[in-house]
Amino acid sequence: MGSCLPGTPRMHHNPLPKWAIMIAQPRPLIEVFADIPEVRSRRGKRHPLSAILAMACCAMLCGYRSYSAIAEGGRNYGTGIAHALGFTHNTPCAATLHTIFRHVDRDDLEAKLGAWAESVVVSTLPTSSAGEAAVALDGKTLRGSRKQGAPGVHLLSALSHHVGLTLTQQAVDAKTNEITQVETVLRQIVLKDRVVTMDALLTQRHVAQTIVDEGGDDVMIVTENQPQLRADIALGFTLPPAGDRQETARTVDIGHGRIEQRNATTSEALVGYSDWPGLAQVFE
Repeated sequence: MGSCLPGTPRMHHNPLPKWAIMIAQPRPLIEVFADIPEVRSRRGKRHPLSAILAMACCAMLCGYRSYSAIAEGGRNYGTGIAHALGFTHNTPCAATLHTIFRHVDRDDLEAKLGAWAESVVVSTLPTSSAGEAAVALDGKTLRGSRKQGAPGVHLLSALSHHVGLTLTQQAVDAKTNEITQVETVLRQIVLKDRVVTMDALLTQRHVAQTIVDEGGDDVMIVTENQPQLRADIALGFTLPPAGDRQETARTVDIGHGRIEQRNATTSEALVGYSDWPGLAQVFE
């Protein structure tokens, strides 16, 4: 269920004027790391915090996950890359990484990285459409976090469909679920002219209302957690009213020893009948 998505924009053969396509480029990520507050005293500080964060980022992109692996990755890069990241001495050991990441202000780090991610999304959409600016709300449990005693073992994240970047994330208490944090996540991202997708757990009236109030659209999955809405949708497709505009799209894929045929049918039968916030069409 959700709003009608815009169609494919027409291609213009004439180039746009320069003023129409000039978009501010995002800051280099290493400059964002330089804005993270220092957590160490001056005494004994050997490596710049921005260089350590940049090294950890590069190492994790290359598949290094643990503190010892990140430290090993730093040594494997060589002095050229180490100097480019901002190190003037040898790269830090695993114990140093452990100490720094235990004390760094996680909320401030995530806020600055989220703002940077938003700027990347904006800069890569010079001819932005709602489809390209779509955001997915998704929850994920951090592997191994319980063993390390992490306070937030489960995170609810807002992920850009277009560039695959996490725009923001919020820890979910083990005694609750994602519904308790979804409003917090929505307040931290730009919703205007964006389509927000989510799974059935987050298909809630207050979530839809928040998105609509901020000028966005949503695509929600409806299951047994919303029995009345599900029954209305089923009735609309079983006994469609006269004049209902229904459209169907079909795809057929062949692979892995099987033929997969998928059908998606949309209906506007519930527009004006259901009081679900922002309802523009439903699909099965």
